[in-house]
Amino acid sequence: QVQLVESGGGLVQAGGSLRLSCTASGFPFGLYAMGWFRQAPGKEREGVSCINWSGVSDYADSVKGRFTISRDNAKNTMYLQMNSLKPEDTALYYCARGPRLQGSCRTEKYEYSGWGQGTQVTVSS
Repeated sequence: QVQLVESGGGLVQAGGSLRLSCTASGFPFGLYAMGWFRQAPGKEREGVSCINWSGVSDYADSVKGRFTISRDNAKNTMYLQMNSLKPEDTALYYCARGPRLQGSCRTEKYEYSGWGQGTQVTVSS
């Protein structure tokens, strides 16, 4: 059974940093792409970043140059380092499991499953 648990969210001032973690269990983590998504109140869930099984990553244009995704397969954990945070980054952040042994990842919601509960990120201006 796929289980994903996000942590690391919080309240931060604009320009600050946070590091989110996603700890996985119930499947061979190192074989799967993983993704970060976010959902702000009244908006649809959107893709933020993804990383494939070998470490190749992709980012939404809105976070390129500010966010860095990484994974530690030995710890079954994925991370999202978020720097230069903006008020528009405020959202509930989710992690999810993507396709197995995918060549290059995409943040298309339909490709992901096993959604975690989310961790709230609030950026004050």
